[in-house]
Amino acid sequence: MDTVSLIDIAGYLPENRVGADYFAQFAASDRLAENIMFRAPKFRHHIASDENAVDMAERAIAPLVERNGSELVANVDILITHTQLPDVPILGTGGELARRMGITPDWVVDLHNGGCASFVYMIKLARQIMQTGDASTALIVSVQNSAGQIFTQSDVRALAQSAVPGDGAGACLLVKSEAAPVLGLECRTYPEFAGDMTAAVDPPRRYWEAGTGQLHIGFTESRIAKVFARGNRLVPEVALAVCKQIGITPDAIDTLVTNQPNRLFLRNWRDALELPAERHPDTFDECGNLFGAAIPVTLDIENRAGRIPNGSLVMMSAFAHAGDFAGAGAIRWGAAPAGV
Repeated sequence: MDTVSLIDIAGYLPENRVGADYFAQFAASDRLAENIMFRAPKFRHHIASDENAVDMAERAIAPLVERNGSELVANVDILITHTQLPDVPILGTGGELARRMGITPDWVVDLHNGGCASFVYMIKLARQIMQTGDASTALIVSVQNSAGQIFTQSDVRALAQSAVPGDGAGACLLVKSEAAPVLGLECRTYPEFAGDMTAAVDPPRRYWEAGTGQLHIGFTESRIAKVFARGNRLVPEVALAVCKQIGITPDAIDTLVTNQPNRLFLRNWRDALELPAERHPDTFDECGNLFGAAIPVTLDIENRAGRIPNGSLVMMSAFAHAGDFAGAGAIRWGAAPAGV
């Protein structure tokens, strides 16, 4: 089958850099405040009031256009997007993004599931389409834009959960080539856990119904404990599955890039794979939890800093929501020159 390569990656963080003191001033009594899942990062970035998801996607893509030329991006066969908080309830980002960019891909897919593991899922979907059809190029875009919108609402910002997320976007280019091959991918669905992440409004109502109360994520201590146990297990589990698939042991991983939910998860995941901290980039204290955008943004930061030499074996691994999905993928790195 044709080899698919990730030839370039880019990220975008909004200019509004918010310190932990912003949330501290609103903090109320919250029994979950001391839970390790909600220990706040030092900083995070928030979407601007006049910015939307498509704006963020365009800004993430801009370096790809600059480095690879407008013709390559303008003629992509596949556009796949994942947006944490779609600007319009019924529509994803893909159609409007294509319109603004003046492109007409054969495939436009708005992927609404996959959560924090959606970047891996989108790569897998794009590779499958490319290997079974005529498509030869794909643009993958992940936008996390809920931190500065959902989590700064006047009632929600007092909750411990609100200080953790940050906003950002990441994008990558995939092409049929041997330049930077995607070596292996593993995606697993666990539908038995799909109902464990809920949206909550007090007093209760459907999110689209008129009424009082502000939408936030519903957490209980017992549910958090279950999610923590699943997350600890799932991320190393799918990474090890990819290692087995491509015939390596974890010590061959040069760079492990995961979703970035909190410090304890990050420590436990690299310990489980017996990797030193310097092989597991950590953007949590600067970016917070970027959900699905965490992997591409972290890769972009590390690549521009020159910390992922071409030829390195990069492992991406993440779990989503309350543990209903997990994905991992290995790449032989060969993206645009570091520092560009």
